[in-house]
Amino acid sequence: MSTGKQEFLETYDEEHAKTTRVLKAYPKDKLDLRPHPKSKTARELAFVFILERLLGTKVWNDGYASGPPTGGAGTPKPPEDWDELQATLEKVHKDFRDLVSSASDGDLEKNVHFMSGPKQMAPISRKDWIWFLLHDQIHHRGQFSIYLRMADGKVPSIYGPSGDEPWI
Repeated sequence: MSTGKQEFLETYDEEHAKTTRVLKAYPKDKLDLRPHPKSKTARELAFVFILERLLGTKVWNDGYASGPPTGGAGTPKPPEDWDELQATLEKVHKDFRDLVSSASDGDLEKNVHFMSGPKQMAPISRKDWIWFLLHDQIHHRGQFSIYLRMADGKVPSIYGPSGDEPWI
């Protein structure tokens, strides 16, 4: 029987592979695509996958125990080079995976602090936190797949056939 941690890690790896396929399908010459003035560019949105892993580690280590983050000051900029961005994602994916993999069941049950509303913090178990983070990755991958279609890229199969990868 699989443990909760093993189930998470298997799902984490499966979802990461799907995200990687979507990112690899994106045309490098269209990284500045911004579908709306309030939207991120494709490069900025892809960088969110890296920032999520970094945030994941910070929250895992209870980096917001003293209060919510203040503004976006200090947030790094995405690399200009698309291959570097994807290589960095692979590294932070592995680092976060190793962090979770090395945790005991007790470590997963420990509470950390994360935002529960505007300028509000609340305790959340590490187990619930990592699942929240994974669901957020899936959400942003959905956003990125729309960018991919708008950039005339071929959308790979994610959970079933796509217009570019039919299963028939």
